[in-house]
Amino acid sequence: MVAPAFNAARCVPRDSYRIFVSLVLLSSLLLLTGCSPATAVRTAAAAPAEVVAPLREAAVPLTGEGRDYDPLLEMVGDSRFVLLGDATHGTHEFYRERARITERLIREKGFDAVAIEGDWHDAFRVNQYVRGQGVRVLGGDASAEAALSGFREFPGWMWGNTEVRDLVEWLREHNASRPAAERVGFYGLDVYGVVGSADAVVGSLERLDPAAARRAAKRYACFSRYRGDFPSYGLDAAAHPVRSCERKAVDQLQELRGWIASAKTGADPARREELLALLQNARVVRNGEAYYRTLGAVGGVASWNLRDRHMAATLDELAAHLGRPGQPAKIVVWAHSSHLGDASVTQRATLGELNLGQLVRQRYGKEAVLVGFTTYTGTVTAASVWGEHGQLKRVRPALRESYSALFHEAGIGDSLLVMRGNGKLVRALEEPRPERAIGVLYHPQDERRSHYLKTRLSRQFDAVVYFDETRAVERLERF
Repeated sequence: MVAPAFNAARCVPRDSYRIFVSLVLLSSLLLLTGCSPATAVRTAAAAPAEVVAPLREAAVPLTGEGRDYDPLLEMVGDSRFVLLGDATHGTHEFYRERARITERLIREKGFDAVAIEGDWHDAFRVNQYVRGQGVRVLGGDASAEAALSGFREFPGWMWGNTEVRDLVEWLREHNASRPAAERVGFYGLDVYGVVGSADAVVGSLERLDPAAARRAAKRYACFSRYRGDFPSYGLDAAAHPVRSCERKAVDQLQELRGWIASAKTGADPARREELLALLQNARVVRNGEAYYRTLGAVGGVASWNLRDRHMAATLDELAAHLGRPGQPAKIVVWAHSSHLGDASVTQRATLGELNLGQLVRQRYGKEAVLVGFTTYTGTVTAASVWGEHGQLKRVRPALRESYSALFHEAGIGDSLLVMRGNGKLVRALEEPRPERAIGVLYHPQDERRSHYLKTRLSRQFDAVVYFDETRAVERLERF
């Protein structure tokens, strides 16, 4: 789960208040990267037979064959949202298997889009590539790797890897023979890319309405001093409210809403996509400004909740945009499990934390399917410090009392566990246990405190994909 690029060398506190704010920001970044402090967890006794037996009975071996995920697709049925969460941002198997599931959902269930835990303006470049619309809007990319090159900020490997590249090429090929209105899209849900989205708003308006572009550029000039180091905006706006750009971001969004409401879209899919991108970029600026300002002021749960509410609202907007009369949109979501597993059944709920999976489940009920991915051991691509290049790191064997260790000790191997509709399995896996969350940072020497969170797995997810041993994701050369 990406957090704002934080450059400590350029954010040196100047007084005691700035020191306090910086500490809040740093603690919040740890939370957002899967490094939230966890309360001590008592060592559990060996799993009893009433837990192991239903686990072994339900486990569906993953063999690499085409029908591996038949039970999952049967459980999905006519559901409209399938949320695929990873336990790290750098594991090859998690990306590969999410791609396999996604391709089947698109081919067999008619899913309309992939929405990722990534910045809107970067993902929209990929969207134009897979839809074959890039020549009109962005000059066109010659390959999936080129289309993905917009994801330049740390951590590059999160979307700049071979598995995402292959999925993007598959989407392009799948779309090639389909009518423009029925092509599958690729979108970003996140709130971080404020400067990129502000530039995109001005750039789009320069083509569509030069006078409106000049007004937008004047408003967004408020952010110009923070280009390249945007987290310092949140610190400044929190410490000196007079420097806040909130009003300008709100005014620009309001103007754009009126402008788009009066624009004629007609039946041109490319035009509709272009206006969607314009409005959503303005939303990112508005909500991203609020996110960073909150992060600088109080951090922690408040900023996390703001971010996940933005992602949920973006998903709703996409569903409305992609739906057709009598045919509601269906969307696959890729994000970290800490965003997609229902937060209401984890220890973070006691702090008031919510997440995207919880919000989607509350709104859409059984039409939302939450799928987690986890591993016992292996390797991962991750950094030790924010902004570093990713390193190949060894993932320590899971804590003995964790769910992953339970799966390992039960000997189920690489398996799919469908819990929804399986009462015995739900009961077996609802005892609170810790489970690991590795974001873009991994600190194996401090795992228990930094990377484990207590949860009720069968209430957090509808299904889980488990790999006994995994390997690090393979990054693309330019990343």
